[in-house]
Amino acid sequence: MKPACPLCCGGDQRQGSTTFTADLGFGVVVVRHVPAQICDQCGEEWLHDDIAETLEAIVADAHARHSLVDVREWRDQAA
Repeated sequence: MKPACPLCCGGDQRQGSTTFTADLGFGVVVVRHVPAQICDQCGEEWLHDDIAETLEAIVADAHARHSLVDVREWRDQAA
């Protein structure tokens, strides 16, 4: 049985992917095709802790480099 969505209480969470964005104030970070659990009814998305930690490191790196626009593919991060 798939876990039920805690927000809409009607949908099931399924494995999928999403696009993560972060506004740095002076620039943006975009990571495409990030693995996520997605509710098939309301579309809410959840990230596993290890994926969130990797995204935090990506944002910190872009911030340290003062990137105006940083677009990445998730598969490039997992390698």
